[in-house]
Amino acid sequence: MIATMQCTVIDCPDPLALARFYAAVLGWRVGDEDSDPAWVWLTDPATGQRLAFQGVEEYHPPHWPDPARPQQMHLDFDVPERADVERAKGEVVALGATFLHDSGGEKRGFLVFSDPAGHPFCLCYGQTG
Repeated sequence: MIATMQCTVIDCPDPLALARFYAAVLGWRVGDEDSDPAWVWLTDPATGQRLAFQGVEEYHPPHWPDPARPQQMHLDFDVPERADVERAKGEVVALGATFLHDSGGEKRGFLVFSDPAGHPFCLCYGQTG
């Protein structure tokens, strides 16, 4: 082994705003909001897992599924069942996400959204077990 994983860093125009969005989705804790506004940490208080959000000038969001502006990376979140994912859909849209696509699976599938900075993410259901 050469190294261990520290975190995933997500580029965006407003790191604090995007960290707050994902904090509401995951129930994680936003780091010191008075520190560097160009870099914000989001931490799972139970496990210590972290995401970081980095400010980028002239940020150009991906346009899913446009190959001219590819997603580059995306986050998948597990939601236990289809009924739960419908509730979660309303909640993430209320937080500022934009609904993009439904895979249409009845027992197993995913819904694709873009976060407030344009990054695609999925709410997956029926994936575990």
